[in-house]
Amino acid sequence: MSWSTREIAELAGTTPRAVRHYHHIGLLPEPERRSNGYKQYGVPHLIRLLRITRLAELGVGLHAIAELGDDDEHPVDALRALDAELARQMERLSAARAEVATMLETELATDLPPEFAATAAAPLSDADRRLTAVLGRLLDPGERQVYADLVTSTADSQVDDDFEQLPADADEAVRDDLAARLAVRVRTLQQEHPGITELGSSAPRRFRRTVDQVSREIYNPAQLDVLRRMTALYWQRARS
Repeated sequence: MSWSTREIAELAGTTPRAVRHYHHIGLLPEPERRSNGYKQYGVPHLIRLLRITRLAELGVGLHAIAELGDDDEHPVDALRALDAELARQMERLSAARAEVATMLETELATDLPPEFAATAAAPLSDADRRLTAVLGRLLDPGERQVYADLVTSTADSQVDDDFEQLPADADEAVRDDLAARLAVRVRTLQQEHPGITELGSSAPRRFRRTVDQVSREIYNPAQLDVLRRMTALYWQRARS
């Protein structure tokens, strides 16, 4: 009894293309050919191909299958390694399902991590919303939770509204006044949420560089100037 490439592929539940690939990488030995040049596969080829197909369907890599050889009919080590990898995949899938459920329940945007679910209902400006999305990538999980708590526990304030609505051509007096009020607000928020001083501490240079770049794109020149003045005031008073 012998089979053609198409026939043995059908018996093993695979494709002729896969069979030819297994030949090419040395996973399945080439059979003898008939006088007309067509390959003729026997039972050993079918058994080998059934084993390759079964292990490949389970998720064993072709390289690992090649290392097993033909004698190891019950490759314990390979199966244990596969079991461990499947467990890791199940954990990732479970976490992904939980995150998708959170997105559906809270209408969380897809560019925000699950720790920011509660911020979905927070009254964020468009600029703050974009900055929050970037921070979701920069911060580690613990830091993301600190920031999310800050956003969700902070009610709208007049100083926030004034900063959001500050025109690009705001005069010096307006900028000075807003910077002073922002410095006071930042100190208050720091007292209420002391963890915010550690945000980005795992990679401070990358954090500052990215936040600076994002800020330059989402805030107008007057707002950026107010932020610089506020920072100077904050550190001036912190040192005094």
